[in-house]
Amino acid sequence: MSTFFQRTALCSCLLLPLLTLSPVGAQAQSYRATTPGGNFIVALVDSAPITNLDVQRRAAQLRQQLNAQGRGTSTPASANANLMREALERLIDEKAQLQFAKETGISVDAATLDQAEQRLAAQSQITVDELHKKAKAEGTSVTQLRQDLRDQITLQRLAERNVPARIKVSDVEIAQAMQERLAQNANTNPTVELGHILIAVPETASVPQVAALQAKADAALARLKKGESFATVAKDVSDSAERDKGGLMGARPADRYPSLFVDATQKLAVGELSNVVRSGAGFHILKLISKQGNAVATITETRARHILLRLSSQLSPAAARAQLAGYKRQIEAGKSDFAKLAQEHSQDASGPNGGDLGWVAPGMFVPEFETVMNALKIGEIADPMVSRFGVHLIQVLARREAPITERELRELVRNKLRDSKYEETYQIWAQEMRGRAYVEYRDAPQ
Repeated sequence: MSTFFQRTALCSCLLLPLLTLSPVGAQAQSYRATTPGGNFIVALVDSAPITNLDVQRRAAQLRQQLNAQGRGTSTPASANANLMREALERLIDEKAQLQFAKETGISVDAATLDQAEQRLAAQSQITVDELHKKAKAEGTSVTQLRQDLRDQITLQRLAERNVPARIKVSDVEIAQAMQERLAQNANTNPTVELGHILIAVPETASVPQVAALQAKADAALARLKKGESFATVAKDVSDSAERDKGGLMGARPADRYPSLFVDATQKLAVGELSNVVRSGAGFHILKLISKQGNAVATITETRARHILLRLSSQLSPAAARAQLAGYKRQIEAGKSDFAKLAQEHSQDASGPNGGDLGWVAPGMFVPEFETVMNALKIGEIADPMVSRFGVHLIQVLARREAPITERELRELVRNKLRDSKYEETYQIWAQEMRGRAYVEYRDAPQ
């Protein structure tokens, strides 16, 4: 299996509640109230200063995020004050965590930093050189850009090292979640047996003939409601293949019946009859003979294929996207075959197999790939997308519900419970990290 399948946990970026902290630990060193260029210190976290310029830069980033999410505000004055306050508090939290990371020996080497730069450039569909030029144009030096990336990676590694071990999931929670999952499956796809009477309607039937056949179906339903056995009426009037079996269709999962039959009987109690329902074949009368929950856990598996182009100094993100977009147009126009293009051009281990990734369960791919894949309909090809491994052209071939063992279900439930508790656990841990630090707010110089 190629490294494409490896996932990495991402640390959460949570807005922590505003805290008023008393000095803890070593005393902060003395700093001048202002820094060169008219900038000034607004807070100290242990020995690390946070400047007004730092806060403005972070506030601008938060503002961009809110605008991208459609959460901008029409009251810029008050919004700006709140945004500056939020930016400062986030920076304090991060400084406290970075200090702890330094104490515990977490570091980021140059190679990791170079890869992070390449991923950031790829996400913006530009080269690393263009990324540097863009940063300078926005008033950020390359040194500051790389330091920001170093800090982000450090914070992620720190959270990965400390948060997961704090998450506790009890056996009682797992058992309850497993029962709920099994009950949900039983309700969505129970095993059902139906009785079926069909009054067939020929395709060439005239309007009077159709009316006569409907009257025949209505009469059959009336006989059943008066107490005649379903088997007797089915044998007398039904045109279905089950007439000699008393009209019984046999027990099967609900999803193996025609959707018309499921819709007509899903609200019936065992032993009840449906109304006469019409289909292209004729008029149907259905009886719910039995219904039993299916206590088998399943997951939705996806079979997809992709073409991967890895980025390099010779292949920029924009060029890779353009190349894959060309492949997509060729495939959709019927001029090229996806599998053949994958064999010829894909730089993933799946290439020789036509890009086929096989049947996979949720969580097997990195999040950015899986998000795009899950949004596709069967047969649909996505626009080229960027992941940490390069640029992909993805097509979904099929989906299926696959049964899983009790052990697999337990592990699936455990992981989902851990995921649901991650944010709360991270927040508590982050508050503890901040509580370890000496935090001093500074007023702006008069």
